[in-house]
Amino acid sequence: QVHVVESGGGLVQTGGSLRLSCAASGSIFRLNDMGWYRQAPGNQRELVASIAIANGGSTNIADSVKGRFTISRDSAENTVYLQMNTLKPEDTAVYYCYAGIYSVGTYGVGPPQRYWGQGTQVTVSS
Repeated sequence: QVHVVESGGGLVQTGGSLRLSCAASGSIFRLNDMGWYRQAPGNQRELVASIAIANGGSTNIADSVKGRFTISRDSAENTVYLQMNTLKPEDTAVYYCYAGIYSVGTYGVGPPQRYWGQGTQVTVSS
């Protein structure tokens, strides 16, 4: 069983900062990547940022947050962080963390399975 737990959401004023954390634990054969999606009311879930746990930690950042958000990892702790600066009201959403994990049976055979956290609310007031 795998657990993905987020923390760090909250209420902040426009221009403020928040740092989200996400830790994966449990039966993990190989952790491939982790990242963050967000979903605002009435909108589809969208990718915010992702990071490879190995392979140099390559990142993928959405254009809407590039230059304001940074994703980083602590590979030893199976943890990723999302540093969010210069927040805007349009960043208001529930932020969901995922962990892409290989099992013994799937490593090298198919894609990693994504496990999701419960979500954390980020609200930016104008």
